[in-house]
Amino acid sequence: MQTKKSEIWVGVFMVIALCAILFLSLKVADIRSMGSVSTYRISAVFDNIGGLKVRSPVKVGGVVIGRVADITLDPQTYLPRVTLDIEQTYDKIPDTSSLAIRTSGLLGEQYLALNMGFDDPDMGTAILKEGGTLQDTKSAIVLEDLIGQFLYKSGSNDDSGSPATAPGAETPPADAAPGNGASHLPAADSGETPAHAAGQ
Repeated sequence: MQTKKSEIWVGVFMVIALCAILFLSLKVADIRSMGSVSTYRISAVFDNIGGLKVRSPVKVGGVVIGRVADITLDPQTYLPRVTLDIEQTYDKIPDTSSLAIRTSGLLGEQYLALNMGFDDPDMGTAILKEGGTLQDTKSAIVLEDLIGQFLYKSGSNDDSGSPATAPGAETPPADAAPGNGASHLPAADSGETPAHAAGQ
């Protein structure tokens, strides 16, 4: 009897553990529900996507409105083309909007931050539809490049502050000291010359 109770409790704990693992997995993947959400696709081209991956979130003001659906290399320009699945609820995105690759925290995951543009038909703007392309993009910031630029600027500042170029470091003319001594020698000679003449 005790054995059966133990087996039942072990089974209960196993079910709870599996449910917890499933919940955490869905939380990490940021899946809101098991049902499908109606979306439309747009794309954008970047110079450098850094560590951006498929399923990375697309956010507006920190709110997730879509996901990265696909990442390919444009066969003509050889630049990364990112395809986005945007929820149909957010179907009023002007083509003047901008898309930037950001990082959550210092070493967190990368995501796409969408900054909404303006919509003015008189100026030729339009709302993005299925298959539309965002033109204004900002590539990922590469940490190694930032470190290299910082070190380069630090080295340039050290060189500009070296003693060789510091003001007041010029040496005096080489003939300054001999010139002072030479001015006393004629005085001594002029004093001896009359005495020598008197003795003669």
